[in-house]
Amino acid sequence: MFKLFMGGGLLFMSILTILLVAIFFAAWKAPRWVKEIGNFALVFGLMTPLFQLYQLFSTLQQVAWDRGEGVSGIFDLISPGILFGMKVILIPTIYGMMIYLISLVVRIVQKPRL
Repeated sequence: MFKLFMGGGLLFMSILTILLVAIFFAAWKAPRWVKEIGNFALVFGLMTPLFQLYQLFSTLQQVAWDRGEGVSGIFDLISPGILFGMKVILIPTIYGMMIYLISLVVRIVQKPRL
């Protein structure tokens, strides 16, 4: 579990964990905020891969320029290991979706009975 947490990125996973704790606190103190916190966790989890991909491509571009190959050299740098290693980019996305599902369950439990 800790390996997945660190693999997803300490900053992103920490923010998502704070949002998870905030959902339970909001369920107790401010039930109307559960939906907004869950939506924020979902959007943040979906935006995280974009930041990580941008960082990856910037690094590949810099390495290609340092080697004197230009933009066309980027494709020579991409190995199958990098492509299969990109699966860690999906960890915060999955975590954000799980937090959103938890917020849905909390909202269903809190709904008043008719």
